[in-house]
Amino acid sequence: MSTWAETLIGTSRCFLQVKGMIPLLSKSKATVLIAGETGTGKELFARALHYSSERSGKPFVPVNCAALPDHLVENELFGHSKGAFTGALIEKHGLLHEADGGTLFLDEINSLNMVAQSKLLRVLQDQEFRPLGSTKSRAVDVKIVAATNTDLRYLVEARQFREDLFYRLNVLSVVLPPLRDRQEDIPELARQFVKRSAEEFGRGAIRLSPDAIRKMMAYAWPGNVRELQSVIHRAVAMAMGETLEGSNLDVPDQEPTGSIATHMPDRPEGIVLDPDGFQAMKVKMIDQFERAYLSKLLSSHQGNISKAARAAHKERRAFQRLLHKHGLDRHMFSAA
Repeated sequence: MSTWAETLIGTSRCFLQVKGMIPLLSKSKATVLIAGETGTGKELFARALHYSSERSGKPFVPVNCAALPDHLVENELFGHSKGAFTGALIEKHGLLHEADGGTLFLDEINSLNMVAQSKLLRVLQDQEFRPLGSTKSRAVDVKIVAATNTDLRYLVEARQFREDLFYRLNVLSVVLPPLRDRQEDIPELARQFVKRSAEEFGRGAIRLSPDAIRKMMAYAWPGNVRELQSVIHRAVAMAMGETLEGSNLDVPDQEPTGSIATHMPDRPEGIVLDPDGFQAMKVKMIDQFERAYLSKLLSSHQGNISKAARAAHKERRAFQRLLHKHGLDRHMFSAA
């Protein structure tokens, strides 16, 4: 397996399963759809696919679709010809042109507007695109890898995402597991992040105490690997000695139990005050509870929405709306 694949750290069964798909996915010319919660490492996985493929010598171009304003999406992706609009004094190549021969990674593809979705569909169907203001189409050889933290099928049902584009994107798919489902990977991930942060700050070797490991293992990590990396980075930056203790980690101190209540602080010192006041804090706490509760239910019922909805005493449609609200996909919790 390639060097890039080896940067995907983890030995848990669920993680090794998705990591083991890299050779197959990287050899195929078909589009790949990566699903997973925010912070699970979707771009890193996409890079591993690219650098494990025959396109590794060509560009890997990442695009955060959510960061592109609607009025600029087409210009950024497809470029424009000279005189296409006021101020277009020269021709501008888009990101598709930059990725020619390589891989275009479309992160948060669910954020693309319907016009851009329609033009992307043409790229997938015909392997060509037309810059803004141009009368000629241009051929392009690019592999599309898309990522989403929302179940696109719900958006299709809500008519917020094109059904034909979904099927074009979902030729090959993989769901990255949340960190709470691969707890055994936390110590090794943490050690790697400590090492990288120490090197960045010009520090000597820093170790993690058993209490720090315990605290990390007990926490639910709603922000997944990205949150773990951020917490470690901050702790190393502020560390005074050569050992990170549990008290150095800016996460709630919880005891590992099966109760959803353990994800919610029950003492004043466990609450981080929101500068926007009580109402904002209340909304955030309710959101945290809902997401943790739904995740626990789906995990307990192996992703079966009907059973989970009955256990929650909610109608299936209302339960699905809650899942959509929190960007949860039942396939993330299906039995392997």
